[in-house]
Amino acid sequence: MGVSSGSAIEEQNEEPLLITTPGDTVDEMIVNYRGEKVNLSTENKYGGWKSASHIIICEVGETIAYYGILSNLITYLIGPPLNQSTVAAATNINTWSGFVWMLPLLGGFLADSYFGRFHTIFFSSLIYILGLGLLTLSVALPSLISQPECIHSSDTTTTGNSYQFDVRNQKECASKSSFFNWWFFGQCVGSSISFLILTYVQENINWTLGFGIPCIFMVIALVVFLLGTKSYRFSVKQNKENPLLGILRVFSRAAKNWRTNSSLAATGGTPHDKIPAGAHHLKFLDKALIYMPIDQVSSTENSIRCNIDQVEDAKVLLRLIPIWITCLMYAVVISQTTTFFIKQGNTMDRSIGPDIHIPAASLLTVMSLSVILLIPIYDRIFVPLARSLTSLPSGITMLQRIGVGMFLSMVTMVVAAVVEKKRLRIALDFGLVDMPKETIPLSLWWLAPQYLLIGVTEIYTIVGMQEFFYDQVPNGLRSMGIAFYLSIIGIGDFLSGFLIFVIEKVTNASGQSSWFSDNLNRAHLDYFYWLLVGLSAANLIAYLYFSKSYLYNRL
Repeated sequence: MGVSSGSAIEEQNEEPLLITTPGDTVDEMIVNYRGEKVNLSTENKYGGWKSASHIIICEVGETIAYYGILSNLITYLIGPPLNQSTVAAATNINTWSGFVWMLPLLGGFLADSYFGRFHTIFFSSLIYILGLGLLTLSVALPSLISQPECIHSSDTTTTGNSYQFDVRNQKECASKSSFFNWWFFGQCVGSSISFLILTYVQENINWTLGFGIPCIFMVIALVVFLLGTKSYRFSVKQNKENPLLGILRVFSRAAKNWRTNSSLAATGGTPHDKIPAGAHHLKFLDKALIYMPIDQVSSTENSIRCNIDQVEDAKVLLRLIPIWITCLMYAVVISQTTTFFIKQGNTMDRSIGPDIHIPAASLLTVMSLSVILLIPIYDRIFVPLARSLTSLPSGITMLQRIGVGMFLSMVTMVVAAVVEKKRLRIALDFGLVDMPKETIPLSLWWLAPQYLLIGVTEIYTIVGMQEFFYDQVPNGLRSMGIAFYLSIIGIGDFLSGFLIFVIEKVTNASGQSSWFSDNLNRAHLDYFYWLLVGLSAANLIAYLYFSKSYLYNRL
């Protein structure tokens, strides 16, 4: 798996040499809140599940805040006073959500490079609360809304969590994998509260209270996070160099040395079994290690050199790119749950009694409840059984877990297309095609199976991506790893918005009703869902190809 450490190098002045002495890894010293070093082998009062529970509870509050805004946003946009079209509302939500999920890239960079995870979460939470407060104020005082297509909100604080489990400890390594299951479990508890209660408040009481409650929960989340301060493990970097800048330097140096021939490489005494997996891959980056003779370049040029650890970290990031790209289609699929799924539900029979009509967005609760019910089964039954067969702490590999969810997301869109076709047929049979404000005699619960399936896919793909990108990035970029996962959701929202925009232009130009007509009874969301099925199938094939050849950084 690695290059031989026994290679001899003859130094020749006329030929550039590879400097292969490995630099220090980005070592991190673990300290407590007072800055005192923590001995992980003897002290167990810091980190572990005690501190992780604060993070999970904090995530519940943050999720209530986020989904309290997102879940019913399409209803707010298409209703008074904004009165946006279906396409405009869906595009605006995808754009807003895309930016929300992309901002953690900035937060992760700041956390890993400058402020640390604790302070980044703290200050971003304050910005989050400010954004929610301004949104609530803009609804309470409509005169503040100067642009009807602008929705004010804030970014998410999930830029990274304090790394509370030691991967060198076998017991804590297994707990780390379990943590991601229960972290997502907490998110679904929070989203269920939003879907079940806040959507009802927004549609039946008022939007000011419906947006104000999420702000209150975000304040509570920040308080809970701070209460855990004395139990957290804090990482203090011994190597002050910015790890991301070091990796960028590798790409720059490799590009400068692109035409330089170098046939010899060594490991500088690195033991053969310690050389990273993938050392034989992406070998063009090894050119970043070339040291030019002093008579050919300036001393300054040679002083800006890269070490072998930085090169291997750069290779790790490049190996992640194909996986990252092939996860984007999954994000496009799940973005429909808060746009067109809800728009469909608004046309259907939403009564659960003689005088009770539930918001269409409340059906999102089915998605969250499926996760709440199935996560304990997955974590406590499936994982131990799979672990006994595979000897892996997580039962199955992270990429296998992601792939299962991708396949199920494709099945979900098949179900969604069939249900939408049935809704259109009933609208035609009852003469409601040109009566978009009339309720179609088809129960809202027909949409429940597709929400249930989305929940199951999230247990596999969402949690799998969280763990995969956190675990596989270089040690000094763990917060960025979580941000990479979040950016998938963001880019997926952008892609969904772009796809809707293109299809709207094409179908409108044909002289027939648009696939996304404001009159949903003349639209063809079923065609759109079948298109997503085809794109998901092609994407799954590509994912299987890249995941099969992926080399894990560590297992």
